[in-house]
Amino acid sequence: MTLPSSPAAIGIFDSGVGGLSVLRAIRTQLPHHPVIYLADQGHVPYGTRTKEEVRSFAEAITRFLLDRGARVIVVACNAASAASLYYLRETFPDVPFVGMEPAVKPAAAETRSGVIGVLATPVTFQGELFASVVERFAVGKTVLTDTCPGLVHQIETGQIDAPRTREILEQALRPMLAQGMDTVVMGCTHYPFAIPVIRQIVGPEVKVIDPAPAVARQTERVLAAHKWLERPREETGLNCSEPAPVCFYTTGDPPQLKEMLPILLGEEHVVKYVQWRTGTLH
Repeated sequence: MTLPSSPAAIGIFDSGVGGLSVLRAIRTQLPHHPVIYLADQGHVPYGTRTKEEVRSFAEAITRFLLDRGARVIVVACNAASAASLYYLRETFPDVPFVGMEPAVKPAAAETRSGVIGVLATPVTFQGELFASVVERFAVGKTVLTDTCPGLVHQIETGQIDAPRTREILEQALRPMLAQGMDTVVMGCTHYPFAIPVIRQIVGPEVKVIDPAPAVARQTERVLAAHKWLERPREETGLNCSEPAPVCFYTTGDPPQLKEMLPILLGEEHVVKYVQWRTGTLH
């Protein structure tokens, strides 16, 4: 299904369900823009792959989304942003991209103790993007990091409240708390779905930062800059009771993603399968 070009369709991709945290924020901020969401679950997780692999996936997915009418691409994956955002902007110079940047800047502004925790996957910490934001915004602060091995799998399979999920987070967060952390950043789009468990561990005194609302606001700014921003329907006299459509695709198991949508997004949708063939999506 190709979405109409007006209002401007937003293409969103992630290695799996993590990008749904960004989709949720974009749906709240921009309900009248149709969305095409691709979950590359055939390759999940991205966080343990090489930058070259992730870059090739991101380029092919971008072409797929553009072919289906997307005009803005949101790279709703910290690992993919770290590995490929600069490359994508060079490869598609006429396409506006919105990426994920670890929210170190707001964390540095919020912290009282000067100790910030960042939870993300390995490729995010290896990328130039993370080093850049720490250098620019966290001078004089202590930045603690943990990759939370296995957490993406727990969220992909809906085991958000499982004992193993809590164990992974305890192992990451307890040492950070012992060093005085008072602000923790979700550096992977999967991790915001575990925020209720994280809050139970860190307590009310620790600020938990989810970057998804900021990404939604940046997407709105990009649309406005290109004069693609859809005005509220009440101003145009059109029906504003129904949000714009969302098309879901996965390179993994459609029934599995379909089952997760009501849990993570609170909505039911049809999910279509797309297949990787010689480096392209069909």
